[in-house]
Amino acid sequence: MASNFNDIVKQGYVRMRSRKMGIYRRCWLVFKKSSSKGPRRLEKYPDEKSAYIRACPKVTEISNVKTITRLPRDTKRQAVAIVFTDDTSRTFTCDSELEAEDWLKTLSCEHTERFNVFLLPCPNLDIYGECMMQITHENIYLWDIHNPRTKLVTWPLCSLRRYGRDATRFTFEAGRMCDSGEGLYTFQTREGEQIYQRVHSATLAIAEQHKRVLLEMEKSTRLLHKGSETGSYPCTPTAILPRSAYWHHITGNQSAWPLHQGVCPYLSHDDSSVFILTQS
Repeated sequence: MASNFNDIVKQGYVRMRSRKMGIYRRCWLVFKKSSSKGPRRLEKYPDEKSAYIRACPKVTEISNVKTITRLPRDTKRQAVAIVFTDDTSRTFTCDSELEAEDWLKTLSCEHTERFNVFLLPCPNLDIYGECMMQITHENIYLWDIHNPRTKLVTWPLCSLRRYGRDATRFTFEAGRMCDSGEGLYTFQTREGEQIYQRVHSATLAIAEQHKRVLLEMEKSTRLLHKGSETGSYPCTPTAILPRSAYWHHITGNQSAWPLHQGVCPYLSHDDSSVFILTQS
């Protein structure tokens, strides 16, 4: 076995929010993956030198995590939040949007555990049965349960039209841009709530990133054409926004509408991105 094993995934200067005082203080943050040296964790040092000499750090284990997401721009700029299942959180800010996105992707990729699900038969796929589901910041993956390295299907989160869960199932509707084509896909699982939270937080993060891109483009366009008689030019989105991201803001029509024979989705009173499945 190699003796130069390195469990460091990412490190750098950030400003970590104090749990007691609520203020942000500059520190050197080290993200380490799970190994024989310890569990997956964040180690906080006063500075880079302290980490190099392995001074005693403050450690936060990355376990029992509900979501890893970006905070809205109007709440805290360039901020990443790790929310745990007991509703506590750790929040830090970065020096740039690029660095914040890199921290988000790194933490999310390392956190993407796989869920046991049973894919119900559907007309668009020639596979069904037991498999493993994985949710990343961009996609939903299905993996062969007998060969974990064999990827069965990929659904980009940007292609989701809607998604929801009940006590025993997680369901989503995919659009035509998917390799599998548009359709309704249902999975029997006891982890529907966890799957839903992962998908929902990732989808809203895409929407927030899309918003930031448009704001930056608009700002750049205004500066470029400042003083011009033609004024600002309309911006063209450079990121695809999932339809489901808009649902978070839908508060109007609460009536049910048919989606698929035998299935009747409707918007819930507390979260308009949820739909409940009922058999007709």
